[in-house]
Amino acid sequence: MGFSEVEQRDIWNIVAAILHLGNVNFRENGNYAQVADSSALDWPAYLLGIDKTLLESKLTSRLFESKWGTKDESVNVTLNVEQAIYTRDALAKGVYAKLFDYLVQRINAAMFTESRGNNIGILDIYGFEILDKNGFEQLCINFVNEKLQQIFIQLTLKAEQEEYVAENITWTPIDYFNNQVVCELLEGRQPPGVFLVLDDVCATLHAVADGADNDLQKKLNGTASSHKHFSPSADGFVVKHYAGVVSYSVDGFCDRNRDVFFPDLIQLLQSSSCQIIHGLFPEPPTRSRPTTAGNKIRSQAGELVAKLMQCAPHYVRCIKPNETKRPREWDELRVKHQVEYLGLRENISVRRAGFAYRRPFEKFLQRYAILTKESWPMWRGNVRTGVKHILSSAGFKEGNEFQLGLTKVFIKNPESLFHLEELREQQFDKHAKIIQRAFKKHFAQKQQCTQREEAAALFHGKKERRKLSINRHFVGDYLGVSSQQSELQTMIGRREKILFSIPVIKYDRRFKPSARDLVLTSRSLLLINSESQTGSNGNQPVIKRNIPFPNISHVTLSSFQDDFVLLHVNDDYDSLLEVPMKTEFIYVLHKRYVTQTGRHLRILFSNSVEFSVKKTGLGGGGKRNVVFVPTIANLSIPSLKVNGNTLTVGIGAGLPSDVTLPPLRTHSPQKAKKSHPRRAKPKTLNSVPTRPAPTRAAPPPPVQQPPTHSLSPTLPSDALNGSRRVMHSVKQENSPPAQQTGKLPNDLNRATNASPQIKPTRNLLLDNNQDATNCVINNNRPINVFKHELNEKVTVKSPVDFGQELTNTIKRMKAKEKVKPFENSNRTASETISTNSSVLPEKPIPGGKGLNGKVSEKSPVDFGQELTNTIRRMKAKERVKPVESSNRTGSDTISTTNSIVLPEKPIPGGGRPRPTLKPSLIKVKAVYDYQAQDADELSLKEGDFIDLIKEHPGGWWQGRLMGKEGLFPANYVLKV
Repeated sequence: MGFSEVEQRDIWNIVAAILHLGNVNFRENGNYAQVADSSALDWPAYLLGIDKTLLESKLTSRLFESKWGTKDESVNVTLNVEQAIYTRDALAKGVYAKLFDYLVQRINAAMFTESRGNNIGILDIYGFEILDKNGFEQLCINFVNEKLQQIFIQLTLKAEQEEYVAENITWTPIDYFNNQVVCELLEGRQPPGVFLVLDDVCATLHAVADGADNDLQKKLNGTASSHKHFSPSADGFVVKHYAGVVSYSVDGFCDRNRDVFFPDLIQLLQSSSCQIIHGLFPEPPTRSRPTTAGNKIRSQAGELVAKLMQCAPHYVRCIKPNETKRPREWDELRVKHQVEYLGLRENISVRRAGFAYRRPFEKFLQRYAILTKESWPMWRGNVRTGVKHILSSAGFKEGNEFQLGLTKVFIKNPESLFHLEELREQQFDKHAKIIQRAFKKHFAQKQQCTQREEAAALFHGKKERRKLSINRHFVGDYLGVSSQQSELQTMIGRREKILFSIPVIKYDRRFKPSARDLVLTSRSLLLINSESQTGSNGNQPVIKRNIPFPNISHVTLSSFQDDFVLLHVNDDYDSLLEVPMKTEFIYVLHKRYVTQTGRHLRILFSNSVEFSVKKTGLGGGGKRNVVFVPTIANLSIPSLKVNGNTLTVGIGAGLPSDVTLPPLRTHSPQKAKKSHPRRAKPKTLNSVPTRPAPTRAAPPPPVQQPPTHSLSPTLPSDALNGSRRVMHSVKQENSPPAQQTGKLPNDLNRATNASPQIKPTRNLLLDNNQDATNCVINNNRPINVFKHELNEKVTVKSPVDFGQELTNTIKRMKAKEKVKPFENSNRTASETISTNSSVLPEKPIPGGKGLNGKVSEKSPVDFGQELTNTIRRMKAKERVKPVESSNRTGSDTISTTNSIVLPEKPIPGGGRPRPTLKPSLIKVKAVYDYQAQDADELSLKEGDFIDLIKEHPGGWWQGRLMGKEGLFPANYVLKV
């Protein structure tokens, strides 16, 4: 509180002096008062810091000043015993009151703050008192309660009903008792109230106070006898308070009301050597008469009422169940009496018939404008209309649930207000979710960018990259272990955090591949396999290997674009894995390894690696070698060749190791451009609205069972990039041609639908005179075998070379009998079409067996029919018109038409030819379930039919499903 040691000592001295003053007694000496024991003044004088002789003089006498004309005279008047006792008590009470006010002031000063705001105050005073004998103290307490009851009536009953009338609200007035008349009886000035009459009687008292109380009774009976709430009694008077009728005894009224703290005592205390006492009485002595106790009560009650009127009071009514203060005792009559005189019935009636909430139109509109789109963020119009619109939108009916006054809105039930607040909170929650979603999206994009940069830094300049892995988003849990209640999650631990999971291929000591599930937890790397166990119906997950992070020595990869990862383990055998998402896997492993061990994970890059294998028996174990060599065939699909203890992996060239990361695709809102009628581009029949091409790679389809090979009976397929691992020792013959155009041949369509696990791919068809190496793609750039760009217009050749056309037709028909397809199953249909690098397929050979069948020999070719078709086609070239395709990509043109539309035969007699009909959209069928990962993607269910709009490069197609357009992975659907 900031009190110094000197101040604390002075405060304790003052308190002790007040106690010692109570030990001072007086005796009568010739009708004058004299201190009975002068030694009793030693401690009070010492503690107060005043002279002992001066203290004794002021207690037994006082200075009386009078004025005769222009002269002032002072007379020292000796007090009698009764007056000396009153002076002693007045000194003690005055010093105590001043000290109490001083402490309160210092406490408030210590708690003072410069910040402005609302405060909450609690007023706790004595309740209404009705005793067997009621004196001056009960009159003061009941007077203050009358003033507080008046405020209660003023604010809750009178003011509220007056407000309804002023606001023109439909209202039926309710009668109530106004205790203003009782307050006027006690403190009134004209006619004088009880306190004024009491002060007048006390002012006429002299040395002897006998008979003063009787004089007070007589004067009250004379001045207040006509008041309807006042009546005389045998020993005093009766007042009809709001709480009931109270009989007061006038015995001791004058003595308790007098305050004989004369100016002489102030002069005495100002002579004190104590700084606190000197500061408690700074005012100079005046000749005015000292205030009485009644006068102080009235002034303090007035200040309290003025302060309460500036606040918004809330009342807590306390009802006494009995007068004996015993638990579980209920005095029904007493309780009813309290309910009646507290005015609770009238207050409840007003509240029930009135309105629980009222607020000015402007403040109401400002608080609840968010509830409707029309009023948020700003209501344009009359505020009264805006308030009515908000309440009507919330479902409230005017008149029953709310009324509109002249300047305020009145809501009847608290439940309606609670409903408004709930709707407001829902709106805030809705907007908060929008902000949260935007922030999460921004944070996720930023985190994805950081992850991509950190992951790319691990491989920069050391390993070639794949095109589709450059701008791919990191998913982490590809198996969905943490999002489902599975046996795998139970075996790992439900509280274990899954950092990364994916299906991989594990190679054993004989380089035999087998499927595994790789799971990275917060503590270790797990390799899990599904095995059948005795007593169980199906396969159960079994942890085949658990490698804690500290046990990992280092990781080795090649410098090519393959997915092989070799894990070296301290004091144990190594694991050769083929991880589809190797970049993300190495990044997550490295990051968690640093967290667990405090050091960086060693990542080595070598094209010739030696590793240890597991020892399974006598003579087991040993070393194995893996050699990576470049190849020009099959691109990113590695070819595997086993020679003893060495595995040779052939892999095509990928993107340079120092390739720069492209920016991530974001969906930032673009401002709508104002269209101009003259600048608006007309839509053509063939124009189809398309979405921007996606930049990230399409997700892989679900894992399928691996095909059977002679080297490995359980060789798995690459579940994530749609490729197949092919051993050099396995011979592939009579692979059927894959999808070339937007429409599958009948036999190919049937074969494709029969085997949904095989992804539609596209191969190059070669004739006898064409070298297969001429169509090999070098550096991921296809050789353009077209004679013109797909987006350019086709020119007309004139004249037509019939001889050349016939020669080409004959050669082509001969080639059909002996052509063998060139396998290129590692490319999807959308990727092949988008490169513009292949020859369009011819009509399927009749009698063929479809996708998986061998091409059968056929009877002699019908040359007459072929020649007829050739002549018709050559004649049509003379009158062909180019079709505008500026809004369509090459893949769109190939998938829908052959870029040339023959016009209809002209109408006889002239006239325009009929316009070309808009081609119908190609339909595709979903063969796997797919859950959308972004806002512009479509969710697919197996068996859904989707309208194909555009085939984007990179494995994404655009389509329409149930009226919604979006992107979906091409390897999850088949064209129908």
